[in-house]
Amino acid sequence: MREVFPRRRERRERKLGDGRETWRVPRTQNPRLSQLLLSETNRVWPQTLQSAHPPAAWLSTSGISRPSSTLSTCHSCHKGIPDALILLLSSPRPCMRQGSGVPGASSGATIFALSSGQGRCGIAVIRTSGPASGHALRSLTAPRDLPPARSACLRLLSHPRSGEPLDRALVLWFPGPQSFTGEDCAEFHVHGGPAVVSGVLQALGSVPGLRPAEAGEFTRRAFAHGKLSLTEVEGLADLIHAETEAQRRQALRQLDGELGHLCHGWAKTLTKALAHVEAYIDFGEDDNLEEGVLERANSEVRELELALGAHLRDARRGQRLRSGAHVVVAGPPNAGKSSLVNLLSRKPVSIVSPEPGTTRDVLETPVDLAGFPALLSDTAGLREGAGPVEQEGVRRARERLEQADLILAVLDASELASPSSCNFLDTVVAPTVAGSPSGDSQRLLLLLNKSDLLPPGGLDPSPNLPPHLLLSCLTGEGLDGLLEALRKELAEVCGDPSTGPPLLTRARHQHHLQGCLDALGHYAKTRDLALAAEALRLARGHLARITGGGGTEEILDVIFRDFCVGK
Repeated sequence: MREVFPRRRERRERKLGDGRETWRVPRTQNPRLSQLLLSETNRVWPQTLQSAHPPAAWLSTSGISRPSSTLSTCHSCHKGIPDALILLLSSPRPCMRQGSGVPGASSGATIFALSSGQGRCGIAVIRTSGPASGHALRSLTAPRDLPPARSACLRLLSHPRSGEPLDRALVLWFPGPQSFTGEDCAEFHVHGGPAVVSGVLQALGSVPGLRPAEAGEFTRRAFAHGKLSLTEVEGLADLIHAETEAQRRQALRQLDGELGHLCHGWAKTLTKALAHVEAYIDFGEDDNLEEGVLERANSEVRELELALGAHLRDARRGQRLRSGAHVVVAGPPNAGKSSLVNLLSRKPVSIVSPEPGTTRDVLETPVDLAGFPALLSDTAGLREGAGPVEQEGVRRARERLEQADLILAVLDASELASPSSCNFLDTVVAPTVAGSPSGDSQRLLLLLNKSDLLPPGGLDPSPNLPPHLLLSCLTGEGLDGLLEALRKELAEVCGDPSTGPPLLTRARHQHHLQGCLDALGHYAKTRDLALAAEALRLARGHLARITGGGGTEEILDVIFRDFCVGK
């Protein structure tokens, strides 16, 4: 157990007899903490008392001085500055996204956009958000009254200036704050022809107070009004861009708030530990505190460190799930690598020829492998003694092997005894299999292709051959077994989105969790209570930034620009 912090002597004191009371706050050599105490106390002191009782000695890092009459008045209505200061330092900082505090959230402007995507379709959805949404709905529809909230009504749409009919459409009215953005919203479900969509958009643009929306502006307003946390916003973006089943499951879990709830639980633990430390600073020399306050705080922080460390060790898995695992197909020349790439990608990515050395560069294609996203790379056959162009291809192939998350090692099942096959087994397969028994490094699947060329008795058993799969790219025999093996391997590489804790899908999450863990490391090392409390505040700030508290405008711009216009 870590040594208990020594008690601080600079604690709160009350001096009587001269008509004044002096409240002393803990002094520290940390100028940042001293400035924090100064700024927070200035903010908490009631404005009415400042105007009624101009301070004689406002505040220093050694004490807060006020006339006794002022303190008496403060105790009657606000229980005094020190108690308010303790409450402030022991409670979470307000979130930046509450209300309309987020920069970029428009105030007063009403936006509109096509939300269902470009192109000819059966139904197109056009929506608005902002205070003029009701006026826009009345301007385009007849009769002019608003439909019942959240109920679809069939209305004739007309241009508000010329009165020309545009379309007969379903309209919906979502009064704020019970809407996606938290503002008044309207939706027009029109026929999806380009002329109809263009006419309705032009009609909305002619309504005073309306302007076209920017990319991601609807979601940004939802974030600004507290409808979505930042992790939920990222989950929504991932759901829109999901191309595989695994990506859809992971994005839906994040949109449902699982990662945000986990971070809030961690922040609650830090808040409780910070409150214990602050209580010990102010009351550690009194008999008002129960025993073991600091020991409980230390225990909670240690448990949180273990949880953060476990999530950081899995951070790469979530990022692979979002962007795709790197799967490299490698082997000696003419083993059937290009045929395998074409089979898995379901399209002719690579040229297939019986001539060895046909592939001389790295060919990459994004694919959906057993429900997981992957970047599949076809590489040159590994051999020595070829020409300079092919040797450059071999060099690039070996370079990609070092970067691979999963290696599909392909050998010709009818020529396992050839020098090229034996060399590949010794230099690539054996070291990779021996180096990843726990699955923490590169993973490898050994495929014996051209099983249709084997004799009726099948493959002769070899004690030196690692576990393998038989496959025929020509007939497709063994493909189902390969896909099932790929599903298991990629679930280890990318994580299973349907089970376990939520994954960290972005580098931003990993950065702030690492910052939180580093701050907790400083907490464990320091022996000064004030510095320990500051370390806990810093750790809690990193967690708040994951869900959207304290985020900068630049970070928000990067996140929201990934959305399409109308979302």
